[in-house]
Amino acid sequence: MPEQPAPSLAQPGEIAQLIGPRNKTFIVQLKPGERLQTHNGIIEHADLIGQSWGRQVSSHLGKKFLVLQPNLNEVLLNLRRATTIMYPKDIGFILMNMAIGPGQRVLEAGSGSGGFTIALAHAVGPDGHVFSYEAREENQEVALDNVKRVGLADRVTFKQRDIEEGFDETGMDALFLDLPNPEDYLAQARAALKPGGFFGSLLPTTNQVGLLLNALESKDFKFVEVCEIMLRYYNPVGKRLRPEHRMIAHTGYLIFARPIEIASTVSKIQSEASGE
Repeated sequence: MPEQPAPSLAQPGEIAQLIGPRNKTFIVQLKPGERLQTHNGIIEHADLIGQSWGRQVSSHLGKKFLVLQPNLNEVLLNLRRATTIMYPKDIGFILMNMAIGPGQRVLEAGSGSGGFTIALAHAVGPDGHVFSYEAREENQEVALDNVKRVGLADRVTFKQRDIEEGFDETGMDALFLDLPNPEDYLAQARAALKPGGFFGSLLPTTNQVGLLLNALESKDFKFVEVCEIMLRYYNPVGKRLRPEHRMIAHTGYLIFARPIEIASTVSKIQSEASGE
């Protein structure tokens, strides 16, 4: 018989998901000396550290909690919020479509509550870095606290500033504007991105998208795409599989583009390909 691998043990600094009575969920970063206080009792972090994942623990009131490693979706949905967070269904598509992965240097403007910041930091890994700009101090404080809570603060540099002044960084792999008027900052975005880098934005209404599309054309951004992502869950019972009554439908329009240095050449190639 092959030797079985040792079970994975919870370590200080890791993120744990505790599921209690009535499936109430808590997300905590494990720290020696700290405790989780709930209506169903207190759980000491020290009682979790060094234990195998997937086991049950009891609060001081004897209530049972299941201890798991959360996925990123669960972490983001349980963040403290100062603003509406970007939905995981949108985040996953953004990361794929903008080629955001290990070692990338990424800019975002509009830190919000830090949900997208966390996803970016998770994606770029320890060798990449995220630069997050936010004009409002109170928002950035919440974002910074959330990023620290999940142990990714070393991958993020926060800057409190109006991006009308431009970005400090240049040659960036990707840039995302989560602002109501991204069309006003395309010159700053182009200056920060490397040629052919990835630009993205999210907007809630079609009239805002129209303004951005016109601006992207005037600033020589090409390969423009607009889409929206809808997510529907199903009742997971084999004998009566059916859609849930509610779904996560429109949360925003996603807009992608790339800054091209020789726009006339790209336009010629696209015209020839379409037979114009």
